[in-house]
Amino acid sequence: MGYRLIIFDFDGTLADSAPWFITVLNSVAERFGFRQVDEAEIAELRGRPSREVMRRLGLPAWKLPFIAAHVRKLAAEAAPSIGLFPGVDDMLRRLAERGVKVAIVSSNAEVTVRTVLGPDLAGLVAHYGCGASVFGKAAKFREVIRKAGVTEADVLSVGDEVRDIEAARKVRLATGAVTWGYATAEILRAQRPSAVFETTDDVLREAGLCGI
Repeated sequence: MGYRLIIFDFDGTLADSAPWFITVLNSVAERFGFRQVDEAEIAELRGRPSREVMRRLGLPAWKLPFIAAHVRKLAAEAAPSIGLFPGVDDMLRRLAERGVKVAIVSSNAEVTVRTVLGPDLAGLVAHYGCGASVFGKAAKFREVIRKAGVTEADVLSVGDEVRDIEAARKVRLATGAVTWGYATAEILRAQRPSAVFETTDDVLREAGLCGI
């Protein structure tokens, strides 16, 4: 409680980008030679960790950097049509008003993140750690913490996937998991994060902001 810095994941945590991603997933699969999926399997895969999803799709790790670069390009083109989850704008404003620093660590490109946020909200973000590899967020966490001038004990990491929790634990951060993103609430709770958030107000309460 009373964190000085909250590091948010972007896609699936702040931005409601999963519907867009699903529309391009099979075209990306065709381009890079991994298995295509239907809506029913996509729903089932939400309850699986990222590495298992990769195995089931036949997606080798060496292709990830190329796929990530392609998806970042597609996301940049789609950015004007991607919205934020309800309550995210108010949450970011309240954190800023109470003096809690906000950072974003994402696999997405910073320009895309800023476009989706819009200039006002983007200006509330103290630090960006964008362009992270799929399993490389821990290094971005360390960089952001150093720039913010805080200790690991002052930081809460908030994401929507198992890999977000795993990365935060590598840096010894408190972990928060949102239930409105990509992964199911069940698989997130099974990881025993520090907190599970069902609403953006839950994030504010965990940050020690009373009277919200």
